[in-house]
Amino acid sequence: MRYARRAAALVGALVLLATGLAAPAGAQDQSTPFFDEQVVYPQKSMGYFCFRIPALVRAANGDVLAFAEGRVKDCGDDEDIDIVLRRSTDNGQTWGPLQVVSEGNGSTHGNPVPIVDQNTGRVVLVSTHNGPAPCANGCLRLPFVQVSDDNGATWSGAREMTEGTKPEWNFWYATGPMHGIQLTHGPHAGRLIVGANHESYDGVGDHLYGTHLLYSDDSGVTWHIGATSAFTDGTIIAQEVTVAELPDGRIYALARERGTDPGHRAVAYSSDGGETFDRPFSTIGLSMPDVQGSVLLSGDRLLLSAPAHPVAREVMSVRASDDGGRTYQPWQEGKVFWWGPSAYSDLVALAGDLTGLAYEAGAGTPYESIRWARFNDAYLATPNGTPPGIPGPPAPGPTTPDASHSANVAYVRGGAATVADGRFGGGLALDGVDDRIEVPFDESIDLGGDDFTLMTWFRYSDTAGNHSLLWAYRTGSGTTPQIWLRAEPGSNRIRALIMVDRFNVTVQSVGAYNDGAWHHVVLQRVNGRFVLGIDGTTVASAAVPPGSVTDGKEFGVVGLHVGQRVDGADRFRGTLDEVRVYQRALSATELDLIRTRNLPIGGRLGLRLTLDCVTSA
Repeated sequence: MRYARRAAALVGALVLLATGLAAPAGAQDQSTPFFDEQVVYPQKSMGYFCFRIPALVRAANGDVLAFAEGRVKDCGDDEDIDIVLRRSTDNGQTWGPLQVVSEGNGSTHGNPVPIVDQNTGRVVLVSTHNGPAPCANGCLRLPFVQVSDDNGATWSGAREMTEGTKPEWNFWYATGPMHGIQLTHGPHAGRLIVGANHESYDGVGDHLYGTHLLYSDDSGVTWHIGATSAFTDGTIIAQEVTVAELPDGRIYALARERGTDPGHRAVAYSSDGGETFDRPFSTIGLSMPDVQGSVLLSGDRLLLSAPAHPVAREVMSVRASDDGGRTYQPWQEGKVFWWGPSAYSDLVALAGDLTGLAYEAGAGTPYESIRWARFNDAYLATPNGTPPGIPGPPAPGPTTPDASHSANVAYVRGGAATVADGRFGGGLALDGVDDRIEVPFDESIDLGGDDFTLMTWFRYSDTAGNHSLLWAYRTGSGTTPQIWLRAEPGSNRIRALIMVDRFNVTVQSVGAYNDGAWHHVVLQRVNGRFVLGIDGTTVASAAVPPGSVTDGKEFGVVGLHVGQRVDGADRFRGTLDEVRVYQRALSATELDLIRTRNLPIGGRLGLRLTLDCVTSA
């Protein structure tokens, strides 16, 4: 089986090699923007289902080494995972066949951190291994090290780095993942540095989170635990640490921040070669999603690669810092490499004053490929243009009037028509095939981070499928900001979801209310709760954290869709009446007056579709 995988890897790599993008010959003109790009690890190729977690170094002989995790079964984070490598001998222009560096044999070998010792030419690879069992709720993970003294052509066996961990770090351990560094300044010049994080749990008390540096003064033969920062209160949880040596010799450590602090990135400095942190990690005002990022010193400034969307894994960008990593360019002034889904990345300095970027990207999810881009500084300064996610003018068509002062234009699609027997006057019948209402995004229906109230009347009889009632802004898994309300008769429920600041909260009813009678449904965010009410009774409620349902709207959101998901799926079959959107939480008395008497209650009413008529375009 493994032989077949390697044979398939060789064939797939040779095909990819033939399709590499050519670069101009000779030295690069730094005044002219230069950029080229290709896919170096496509999903479902070379004997693997999925490739993730890129890490890059440039060997002493100039070869570029692109490491990744080769995931055999699926794109999940555990089970059978190898560390693999592809090599470029022409500065990243073309790539050779896949090489297995550390074979999992059913277990997980991952989180690669390669470093090149420029004094000896040795390539050192630090990684993390754990067993084949799923590791979703913590498990024993251990650091390992292996070396190559021929620029990555052959490798030693992996040795457990027992000196790089502590017994109490029993719940989680992770190296990198991204390149490590070798110090070039001061008394510790030549030292190798790796960022890592750990978690302890005794099964009774609180989890203890920590971030640390590993260092080696003998070309990766032995290692020491250096600077360590622990977090006990859950405010900051710093993980996936990327490091750089600043021009003044200090080590800069930038971490993925997974706690409750809104900074999203945590920073610490070490002035003694990585043995201690000057101060504990603290967050900086860098709004980014919950994802790994990579830093690289380029001249006197730091480059940071990571998705630019504030909460979703989208919009891979490179941004610069001119003040030692305290602040970075806003995404508009940085360079966007991929507008769609994107996640982990790494940076490497190339010959000819070029920089290389490997990053996860895809059209539907970030994990469809690892892409490889080469660029110069002039390219980073070129304008980004308008995000493609921002919708253009809607297609003309029939409309139904908005009775609020906002006078939103609500487009009726698919030939949906009014019926006389609505709950109050007429209603709108939807066929579940192509009927729906689309209300373009407007500040009047931007619910942001405030309390809100959504409501409608619905009547349907289906016993299977998903039937969207109201869906706003975005769709997608993970951390994509959105809000929706959907009937799910196959699961015997009405369900709603809100996604804010990396957290999703769902509430659901007991029963699908698919009896062919009219039912009034209300969805509210009120006083830190996400509340679902049906027919005047609260049927579900859950705590919801602070955060905006339209975070990242500068990258594009749609407005409110009635009767379908915003991507056109899960269309409703039945009749709807009286859709209202309030940018506040209505009181129980107000809700009761609307439900029983359909009173025109105002006060931050952003949309009211009475659905009594449809007007031709």
